[in-house]
Amino acid sequence: MIFSSEVYKLRRKQLINRIPEGSAVFLFAGKGRAMSQDTDYRFLPDRNFFYMTGLSYEEGKLILVKENSGEVKTLLFALKPDDLVERWHGKRMSFECVADISGMACEDIFDVHEFDEQAYKFLSGYKLLADGTSIAQEARKFIADHDSVDDFGPVLTSMRMVKSKEEAEAISEAAVITEESLEQIKPLVREGVSELEIYTRLEYEMAKRGSLIPAFATIVSIGTNSFYLHHSEPEDESGVTAKKGDIIQIDVGARCNGYCADISRVYFVGECEDETAAVRRQKLLDLIRTLRKEAFAFIRPGENFTSLNARMRKITGDTLVKWGLLQEGYTDEDVKNYYWHNTGHHLGLDVHDICEREKSWEEGNCLAIEPGVYIKEWGIGFRIEDDVYVTRDGCRLLSSGIDSDESIFMRG
Repeated sequence: MIFSSEVYKLRRKQLINRIPEGSAVFLFAGKGRAMSQDTDYRFLPDRNFFYMTGLSYEEGKLILVKENSGEVKTLLFALKPDDLVERWHGKRMSFECVADISGMACEDIFDVHEFDEQAYKFLSGYKLLADGTSIAQEARKFIADHDSVDDFGPVLTSMRMVKSKEEAEAISEAAVITEESLEQIKPLVREGVSELEIYTRLEYEMAKRGSLIPAFATIVSIGTNSFYLHHSEPEDESGVTAKKGDIIQIDVGARCNGYCADISRVYFVGECEDETAAVRRQKLLDLIRTLRKEAFAFIRPGENFTSLNARMRKITGDTLVKWGLLQEGYTDEDVKNYYWHNTGHHLGLDVHDICEREKSWEEGNCLAIEPGVYIKEWGIGFRIEDDVYVTRDGCRLLSSGIDSDESIFMRG
């Protein structure tokens, strides 16, 4: 799924409209990170650079200048095709391809090795603006020519929090990839399966569908490993394997055109032989389902995560009183012993996308919603997570949602 170059041209125009005259914006794509002496990790560009250009190459630099007259100038620096370098390090895009993706004019695209020469001349006399990452990695190299470099990250944050139709569709497609991959691991949900077996199948299925870098480290937790929320090192057969009555918690997300899905599912490995354990498992499942329905009904413009979290903890606390796990008059801190994490987060080019956390939601926000309850006294805890888009008067699912697929709870 590739966005039109018009998307990036519009974003740059919107950004320019938000900065004062006499300013120059600088964004840096970042550099590859060494995995070994002669190999780098697969590269992901700085999200703000990608947001403004649609480009994923290393060392890319974007400069936008807004002159005192209001006139705008733009420079983009890219890795120039080089047969010898490409022989050893892989194919590079032509400047024509860079222009097609980004919507830039070819005459405004330069070799990154010309950056020092061009940038100093181009930026002279302007107030320099950069996001925090660019300041840290690259902008300080030419800060001496300016009184200071101002962080305009909040401007980009406010832009990225409200997703366009194309962005919401990309997240939805990433959710499709994720859920198709989850569908393929259902036959593996059985006694004796290891976390590693499920993990590798998920990674393979997502990669086969074009998501070579997951949105985050895939989590597969069997049994009480679900109490480790970011259990991202799956155990093989020498560690925990599934037993009858266990749960398997999975938290996974694919990427589509840079945009992330974030989906959590819990699988039951057959029926519990112990009747008390079976009742508790069903009780917890019913509570999580209730919390999800309440959360989806609660989300609308004007509300925020603070009020949603308070609502979720109140429902959970009242339920735990009925179960004898809390006493009447419980505090919010008491509930947090069972409701460990927040109910959700913003979603976009990062799985925990940049945001103003306390800001009220507005139409166009994309959220991952994941109520979870963890009861150590019972030896069980899990979360179920889906992705939503905030609409004018509520929200709609970007992923499938629990009610459309009861079979994700494997009872066989």
